[in-house]
Amino acid sequence: MRSRRLASMLVVMKSETLELDRTPAREILVLDRDECVSALRGGHVGRVVVVLPNGAPVIRPVNYVFDVPSQSIVFRTDFGSKLYALLQSRAAWFEVDEIDLPDQAGWSVIVAGASEEVISTHELERLGKSGPTPWVPGTKHRWFMIHATTVSGRRVIPTPNP
Repeated sequence: MRSRRLASMLVVMKSETLELDRTPAREILVLDRDECVSALRGGHVGRVVVVLPNGAPVIRPVNYVFDVPSQSIVFRTDFGSKLYALLQSRAAWFEVDEIDLPDQAGWSVIVAGASEEVISTHELERLGKSGPTPWVPGTKHRWFMIHATTVSGRRVIPTPNP
């Protein structure tokens, strides 16, 4: 009886090993700042992350634009938890990605930097020409920037099997 259990365990272990051998080859590439900015400029929706003074994270999706002159993520918001969190913290993070499920490939870019509400009339006029148009109902009259102080990114690509 014991030898049957051991034999079945070996069969399971062997089939798991075979399954691992069928995993497609992948390569992880580190993106430089220019590649990250290019990805940010091509994106439309990402996630803003702000940590409240009590340590609780606030993570919300936003549609955005990447403003090249200020090297910042620009988005609009209205009253709510995201606005409250942004007003409580001077630092914020932003993540955007693109996933290709059939090829199991994609990329991700993370931005860290100071967040600030845009209040300058000149800046609001400038950003209003190319800034994001809100996707959800409401006026979204508060504009924010996350300055891209630190930018990092990774790309996962399939590699040819030998």
